[in-house]
Amino acid sequence: MRDSIDFKNMDIAALFRKLLLPTVLGMIFSALFVITDGIFVGKGIGSDALAAVNIVAPLWLFSTGIGLMFGVGASVVASIHLSHNKPKTARINITQSIVVSSLLLMCTSTLFCLFAPQVVHLLGSSERLKPLAVEYMCWFVPFSAFTALLNSGMFFLRLDGSPNFAMFCNIVASVLNIILDYLFIFPFGWGMFGAAFASAIGTTVGALMIIIYLSRRNCALRFYPVKFSRNSMKLMKRNVGYMCRLGSSAFLCEVAIACMMFVGNLVFIHYLKEDGVAAFSIACYFFPIIFMVYNAIAQSAQPIISFNYGLNETLRVRKTYLLALKTAVGCGICFALITIFCSREIVAMFIDRSYPAYDIAVKGLPLYASGFVFFAINIVSIGYFQSVERAKYATVITLLRGFILLTLCFYGLPLLLGKPGIWLATPLAELLTTLFILIIYMGRKRNGKENSISLQHGNHAKEILQEV
Repeated sequence: MRDSIDFKNMDIAALFRKLLLPTVLGMIFSALFVITDGIFVGKGIGSDALAAVNIVAPLWLFSTGIGLMFGVGASVVASIHLSHNKPKTARINITQSIVVSSLLLMCTSTLFCLFAPQVVHLLGSSERLKPLAVEYMCWFVPFSAFTALLNSGMFFLRLDGSPNFAMFCNIVASVLNIILDYLFIFPFGWGMFGAAFASAIGTTVGALMIIIYLSRRNCALRFYPVKFSRNSMKLMKRNVGYMCRLGSSAFLCEVAIACMMFVGNLVFIHYLKEDGVAAFSIACYFFPIIFMVYNAIAQSAQPIISFNYGLNETLRVRKTYLLALKTAVGCGICFALITIFCSREIVAMFIDRSYPAYDIAVKGLPLYASGFVFFAINIVSIGYFQSVERAKYATVITLLRGFILLTLCFYGLPLLLGKPGIWLATPLAELLTTLFILIIYMGRKRNGKENSISLQHGNHAKEILQEV
C-alpha cells in the first residue's frame, strides 16, 4: 500500500517524521543483522573468523556503495522530474540505474571470485586468515547485485510514497539473515560458508521484493522497457553518467568505510598482530550501524529536499536540512555515550574475555566513539549537497574525510600517540572534515548566501536527462 505523502504541501516536520520512522526502523533491523552476524561468527567460529570477515568486508561495502550511488543519483533526478510532472522520464531513470548497476556488479563479482586468493591478499590478509577470508568471499560476493538492488531500491520506494514497504523489505531481509545465520553456524556447523550463504539469501529475498514492487502497473515509479537503439544507448550513457556524478559521494562514503577497514587492518596488524585486527573488527561491525542511522536520516531528507529544490522552494529545503542535522547530532551524542560507558558489554557480545582481542577492544572503543557526533554532521551535509545537485561539494568532502585525512591520521597519529593514536585516527579525520564544512558555510555567509540555494544549475537535470 502506498502512503499518503505530499512532498510539496505537507508540513516539513510531519513529512520528515513520516519518512524517518520507517527508514530508521528498516536500518535498525539491518543493524541488528550486522550485530548478530558478528556475534554468531565470533561466538560460533572464533576471533580469527571475525578478523577474516573484516578483511573481506570492503567488497561488501563496494557493492553497497554501487547501490547507494545509483539509488541517490536516480532518485534525485527522478524527484525533479516528478516535481515537473514527468513520471515517464522518472521511470526511465530508475530502470536505467538498476540495469547498469546490476551488470556492473555481475562483472566485478566474477573477477573477484576468479582471483579470490589474490584479492584477499591485496586486502591485507595474513596467511593465517587467508583460508577463512577466501571461503567467506566466494559464497557472498556472487550475490553482490542483489545487495546493491536492496540498497538502491529503498530510495525508489520512498520516492514512490511507500516508506513502510521499504522498511518491510529491510526487515524481511534482516530477520531471514539472522535466523539462517544461527541455523547455518550452530546446528548445521557450516562455519564461514554458512555465515556468507545466510547473508546472501537474506539480501536476495529483500531485492526480489523490490523487483516485484517496481513491476506493478499501479506504481508511479516502476520499470520501463529499455530500448536498444543507437540513439537510446547514447541517451542512456549520458543519463547514467549524470546519475553517477550526483551519487558518486554516496559510493565514496561506502568506499571510505572500506578504506578505513583496509588501512586500519594494515595498521592494526602491524602494531597489534591478528588480535588487533580482531579487536578492530568489533569497531568495524559497530561503525556501519552508526552509519546506517545517519544514512537513514539523510535518505529521509533527500526526497523532500530534491522535490522542493526542483520547485525552487528554498525555505522548505533549508528547514529540512536543519531538521535532519539536529536529529543526526542528537543520535550521535547518544551513540557516543552508550559506546563510552558500555564498551565492555559491547565487546563481550562478540568475543569471550579469554581472547587477547577483548582487552584491546575495551580500551579502544571509547576513543573511537569520540568522533560519532562529527560523523553525523558530515554524513547529513554530504546528503544535502547531493540532493541539491552540488555533487562537487559532496565529493570533495567525502574524499577529504574518507581517504586523504583518514589515511594521514591512521599512519601519523600512532607515531605521535602510540597505540591509542590508531583508535583516534577516524575521530580526528571526522573532526577536521566538520571544520572544513564550517569553513564552506562561513565563506558562503560572508558572500551573503547563507539563506538561499544557488539555482544556477537548477535545470541541469532537465537539459541532460531526456526521454528515450
